[in-house]
Formats: sequence, C-alpha cells, structure tokens
Amino acid sequence: MIWWWWILPAAAALIGLVLLVRGLRALFGGRAVRGVAGAALGGGVLWLASLATLFGLNLQTYDRLTYERPVASLELRRLGPQYYEIELTPLSQDRPAAATLYPVHGDDWRIDAQVLKWKPWANVLGLDSQYRLERLSGRYRTVEQELTAERSAYDLAAIEENARNGALPYKVEAWDAIRRYRRYIDAADTLYGSAAYMPMAEGARYEVWITQSGLIARPVNEAARAASAGGWTVAD
Repeated sequence: MIWWWWILPAAAALIGLVLLVRGLRALFGGRAVRGVAGAALGGGVLWLASLATLFGLNLQTYDRLTYERPVASLELRRLGPQYYEIELTPLSQDRPAAATLYPVHGDDWRIDAQVLKWKPWANVLGLDSQYRLERLSGRYRTVEQELTAERSAYDLAAIEENARNGALPYKVEAWDAIRRYRRYIDAADTLYGSAAYMPMAEGARYEVWITQSGLIARPVNEAARAASAGGWTVAD
C-alpha cells in the first residue's frame, strides 16, 4: 500500500479546510474581499485534495487487484511409471518452511487451496487474497485410471497446522468465522476452493502462485516447460 496517497491528500484537505473556515469567518465578519478569497482558496485546495485522493485510490486498484505472489515450489524426480517424488517447499514470506518429500502416483500433480477473496474496496485498503494450502495429490488423465489406479493425496493443511500450533487446546477457524459473520462485516467477496495442476516429468520444477482470483502454476525450467508444451499426453 502506498500510504502517501492517503497522507498528502489528507494534509492538503486539512489545510484547505482551515483556509475555508477562515475565509467564511472573514466573510461573515464583514471582510468580503478577504472572505471570498479565503473561501475560494480553501475550497479549491479541498477540491484538489479530493481529486488526488480519488486518483490515488484508482491507481491502487491497478496494484492490488492484480497483485500476486508465490506460495510454493515443486521439484520432481521420477521413481517409476506414473510415479514421482515431489519436493514441495512453501514460499510464504511470513512463515517460511522446510521442503517436504511426497511420493505421488499419476500423470499430473495437483495442489488445492482454500481462498478468501476480498471485495475491491478491501483490496484498495491493502487486503490481498488469502489462502491456505489444503492438499497435494496425483491426477490421472484417463477416467478409467482415476477410478481404478493407485491414488496419492496429502493433507497439507493438517501438516502445516501441526507444525505451527503444536498442542494448542483450541483454535479459531477463520474460514468458518468469516462465513458466519460476513453479514456484519461485508468485506469478503467470496470464499472458495482453488486448484492448479501440471504434468509430472523427471527434473521438472514448478512454482504455484496466488492471485486475486486463485491459484496458478508456472513451469520454471526447461523440463517443466517441455512437459507443459508436450500436449498433455498420457505417460507410459
């Protein structure tokens, strides 16, 4: 958030208000010329401050409504046919964590998250979309295999919660609280599940990013880019 978009217009508005009040006092005190000049100057400064504030707010929307940040990186190593080991590293800036290895069956990896998306006015005030990684799993590209082949799924939320909270006797679930009380503070636009998935390949590296609209995945090396551009064919 660029705070001077608020501080400078507020200071100008305060000066304009003082000039306007002094001009009106002079006008009603019988000093017409001084009063009109002071009121006009104060009103003009107030108008300019309001214009600058509106412009600043609009500019902030171009920043906040398109803001995105990385949340996890994944590096893959092939263990066998349709079987990979994924090294998952959370990239949260406020709570960095060590990498964890997950064996995953399938053709694609998939990561799921709960996402809290704020309304545009809340984005302008500096509230970005919030997320909690929920699950890492494998995905087969054929329905038959999806129904019959060996599956892999890991509860990322439970792993992170155990690491952070330890043996806390209770917890406050933000997701449920916002759903329950959103009619009193209507800042949340929507709460929803979001997922991203990409092909698994030997040596491929990906990053998962959170945007104001949900999760996206990006290949970050040649192996990942080649897998992503390879037509998503079924692995042998």
